[in-house]
Amino acid sequence: MKNLVDNVVTELNQILLGKERQVRLALCGLLASGHLLIEDIPGMGKTTLSHALAKVMGLSYQRIQFTNDLLPADVLGYSMYDKQAGSLVFHQGPIFAQVILADEINRASPRTQSALLEAMEERQVSIEGETRPLPHPFFVIATQNPTEQGGTYPLPESQLDRFLMRIRLGYPDPRAERELLEGEDRRILTDRLATLLTETDLEKLQEQVTRVTASPALLDYIQRLLDQSRRMPGLLYGLSPRAGLGLLRATKAWALMQGRQHALPDDIQAVFPSIAEHRLEQGESGKSAERVRQLLASVSVLE
Repeated sequence: MKNLVDNVVTELNQILLGKERQVRLALCGLLASGHLLIEDIPGMGKTTLSHALAKVMGLSYQRIQFTNDLLPADVLGYSMYDKQAGSLVFHQGPIFAQVILADEINRASPRTQSALLEAMEERQVSIEGETRPLPHPFFVIATQNPTEQGGTYPLPESQLDRFLMRIRLGYPDPRAERELLEGEDRRILTDRLATLLTETDLEKLQEQVTRVTASPALLDYIQRLLDQSRRMPGLLYGLSPRAGLGLLRATKAWALMQGRQHALPDDIQAVFPSIAEHRLEQGESGKSAERVRQLLASVSVLE
């Protein structure tokens, strides 16, 4: 399976140049059955990454442009009276796809943002008193602009905690940027991407993630990180139990991507910043990265 994962990463690297680590983290989130938040300024390739992931995985894809006038029904769907049927007929919203790009999610009102909460946690939506299951697999990739930019609504903690990971793409290095300037349009290249996985392949990989072993000592290390986060000065609260479970899943997924059936402390440290930073920011932009570094430095691997 490692060769299959490496092939997927190689294919995606043709589109997102010079960002292999971010590509691997995004793929790790999908294998861990989580959701991904990409925060960066406009034009950095956030939309391109989400579309390329769906294409390589062979998954259905819908992009929802979040704006301040977007309503929950525009996301979830609505019922309309059908004269021929003589009854109300439900029209599915774009949420009924396997990969959802919630583009610029923090430009929508909190009411519309909350429409995703049940979908992300339960893989279902409740509309007009009826519960409707979402496709499987179901993966939300949300992009957001930095909160310092105008016209944004900060995501509430309950929403942030449902994203397994947050990554930032950043500016390309000079060599990668030159390739971008000299190369073809990224949208054209994305359309040409080969589909390397089937739904069955993805399900098998996600199932294998659950079988990766984590020793009691490794679980102790995770617990120490969680506990220390709840003792850090300047924070109202630390990492939640949901964050701990997500960290374990992502650790196992990262180990599987390295071709191992057992997780190591190195796997925890590889994924921990992307899992912890957005949960430890708590209104103080830019401080969470330093908090994560302090956490990793202050908690010993073995005790």
